[in-house]
Order: sequence, then structure tokens, then C-alpha cells
Amino acid sequence: MENFDKENRYLQAKEKVKEIKKFYGSLISYVIVIGALAALNYWVDQLRHPWFLWAAFGWGLGLIFQAAKAFDWNPFISKDWEERKIKEYMERDSKSQSNMGRWE
Repeated sequence: MENFDKENRYLQAKEKVKEIKKFYGSLISYVIVIGALAALNYWVDQLRHPWFLWAAFGWGLGLIFQAAKAFDWNPFISKDWEERKIKEYMERDSKSQSNMGRWE
């Protein structure tokens, strides 16, 4: 059983590293492509109409969500909240299980 748990933790850690690696790849792509679009925008009209910012904003928003997933960042629901809720539901379930055969 202990070996299974250790292997499971290893697989979870491996998956997390894979997500972080994917994020860093996306970040590098973002910097290169947005930099190229900014250079093209400057070359075409000297940034009088900075249209590359639309692509930077849209892709950047997606990149923020990807980073939040990769680094387990959620400002609204923290790990403590999750654990408290899990304990609450487990306690509620154990109370209902203990009262199953009783008349009230």
C-alpha cells in the first residue's frame, strides 16, 4: 500500500512539472511572437495604431489562466478552504452513518 501511495505521489509530481514546463514554453512563445508583432507594427506605421496590443492582451489573459493552473494559484478558493470543506462533509457523512439504525 505504501509503495502504491509513493508511486501515486510521484505521478502527480511528474504531471505538475509537465504543466509548469508547458507554461514556460508558452511564455517564451508569447515573448517571441508578441515581440515580432510589435516590431512589425513599428515597421508598418511607427506604432501610430498599436494593433499588436490586442493580440498581447488576449494571449496574455490566456497565459495568466495557464499560470494559475500550473502554479495552483486561486485567490478565491484556497487549499485551506478545500480541506475544511472536505472535513466538514466527512464529519457530516459519518454522523449520518452513525444515526442510520436509530429511531428519532
